[in-house]
Formats: sequence, C-alpha cells, structure tokens
Amino acid sequence: MSGHGRPDLPVVIVGGLHADARRAAVARLLADVPGSVVLHHDLATAAAGTVVRTVRDATGVLSAGEAPLVNDCACCALREDLVPELERLARGGGTPLAVVELWDSVEPKAMAEVVTAGGFTVTGVITAVDPALVLPYLGNGDDLAEGGLAAATTDQRTVADTFARQLEYAPVLALADSPEADEEDRELLAQLHPTARRVPIGHGDPAGSSPLARAARAGFDVEAAAAAQHPACALLPAEADAHGVATLVWHSRRPFHPERLYAALEDLTCAAARSRGRFWLADKEDTLLHWDAAGGALCVESAGPWLASLPDAAWEMVPPVRRAAAALDWHPEHGDRCQHLVFTSPGLDRDGLERLLESCLLTDAEYAAGRAAWERLPSAFDTLLEV
Repeated sequence: MSGHGRPDLPVVIVGGLHADARRAAVARLLADVPGSVVLHHDLATAAAGTVVRTVRDATGVLSAGEAPLVNDCACCALREDLVPELERLARGGGTPLAVVELWDSVEPKAMAEVVTAGGFTVTGVITAVDPALVLPYLGNGDDLAEGGLAAATTDQRTVADTFARQLEYAPVLALADSPEADEEDRELLAQLHPTARRVPIGHGDPAGSSPLARAARAGFDVEAAAAAQHPACALLPAEADAHGVATLVWHSRRPFHPERLYAALEDLTCAAARSRGRFWLADKEDTLLHWDAAGGALCVESAGPWLASLPDAAWEMVPPVRRAAAALDWHPEHGDRCQHLVFTSPGLDRDGLERLLESCLLTDAEYAAGRAAWERLPSAFDTLLEV
C-alpha cells in the first residue's frame, strides 16, 4: 500500500438525483468489473439519527452497519465513515475497483475531496442521468427537504441547484436508455455540460472494457475539477443553438448599475433553465460576484476579489489556473473585471435577454462619471449578499 495514494484500490464515485439511472450505472460497473465492490451510505434514515452503510458486490450484500450522525449532519457521518471503510477494503486486498455510490442529494465534489484527502486515488467521477428528466429537475425549485432528500436538518438546497452541481462537476455522464427522451432533452444535456463524456449505461461487457468501465478508471484531477467550478475560471458552456435549445454567452466590459440589475433579477433568473457566471457591480469594484441560477431561484455570492484589485505581491498566493484565466481576459483599464454570464434553455429568447442585460449596465453618462461616482450608487445587493 503506498503512502500517498492507494493505486491498489482505485475509487470511482457515482452519484446523481436520478436514482434509477444511478443504480443502473452501478449495476453495470459491478457486472463489468469482476470483483468490484460498492459502498453506499443511505441517508434516508438520517432523521431517525443514523446512516445505514452497505457494502456489496455482484452477488449481493457483503456487510451492513450503521454510522451515527455527526453534528446532526448525515453528510458529516458519511465523511467520517467512508475513508475507514475504504481502508478496510484496501487492507483486504484483491478489490480491483471500489464504487462509492452516493445517496440521492449528496454532491460528488465534497466526496471526491474527502476520498482524495484520505489518501486514495479517485479514478473517476460519474453522474448518472436520465435525459428525459434533465429539464424537470433543472426546473424544480422545491427544497430538498420537501422530497425527503435533505442531507441535514439545516440543508437549504433545492432540487434544481443540487442537480445542476452534480451534473456540471462530473467529467463523465452515464446516460440511461430513456425511451421518453427526445432530441431537445439530449441537446439540453450537451449544452449544459459540453466537455463531459456522455457514456450510455448500455449493455455489459464482462471483460471490463465497456465504455462505462473504462470511464470509471480513466483518471480524475480533484484540483482541476474544483477550479473548473470556480466562477473566476469556470469552463462555462459556449454559444449554441440546436434542436430548440440555445445557449447565450454574454460578455461586457462595463459594470452593472446595482439598482437596475436588482430590479431585473427575477426576469433574468426565469429567462433560462440554467444560468451561471461572474459579474461586476459598479458600487463593488473590487468584488467578483458569482451568479448561479436554476429552478427559478438565484444564488448570488462574493467569490473574493478581482485580481485587478490585488497588490502585485498577492498574486503569488493565487492559483496558477486563476492567473492564467485572468490573463486571457485582461483589459488595459479594468483588468479581469467583466460580465461573463451564460444562459441555457429550450426556447431561449436571446434577443430579449440581451436587451435586458444591456439595459442594466451603466449608461454612457454614468460610465463617464467615473469610479468615485460609481461607488456612491445605492448598494441594492447588500441584503442579498448579507453584507
């Protein structure tokens, strides 16, 4: 067993709110990689104070047990219990692949980081998807708690934003064979995550060389995956328009007027099934703001400073991928400050959306008044940002 990683126990994480698709993907891996073992923590009993852990292979359940809640948090219990279980499997030897099947609303990013920090090698992260359910789930603004899907009593996530993060983090999407899915559904999936490998769960290959089995062991970079989600350097979708689905990529080098943007938030949030990116408010010149919307709900939060607002000495503290992203987009006057928002949806009104966004920017006169005047504009976003 190596000290820095455990190549003798490769770990693939399989998650997703589409439970039937997820279970099918896991069953396919068990069938295609003989000797592989699945670890699953069921958080459905968390309200009663326990998390049920099962370990199984292709023949059935090998062991089952309970992990107590930690700080009234089912996800925390999962974190505490997962690495010791993987260590036990590794000590036993002979397991070619450990499949960590996440419970419905558990997000793969946190678990990939836990497994890696525990000294194991994550060889793949897969989100299982039923293409026919992508739009219904992206449009579902219900709290997870309403559907019994909350991972803690304090869990305030919605179905839509959880599903969006599960989808966009994974470099591999395992697609269920869904007779209800049409071209629009598949196109929506392709535009939401254009860089993902889309692998049909399909039929098995006991030799372990099915597309899904290969994807599970193709390799995974936890740091790169985290960087790809950060609003400053995210790999956002590109312009597209096909099969009734469109993606608008909107850029501007002029700041937003805080009051006009705030007044337009509801219309902008509801204009697309999914929108995300980074933006710049005139009265908050130094703050890079994150835009994250799904299911008719918008989350706006500070993602730290724009690099242009930092002293040169602080740049050494910034990850290289962030510096590279800023350099690609550098403006002689504003540095990396910009608007970069991406909207993806069936039936997207691109022209109307562009007009609305443009109307929220500073006018020529407001822009010409300069930064001292911008800072005096009313801070319409303070309550949203909990400043």
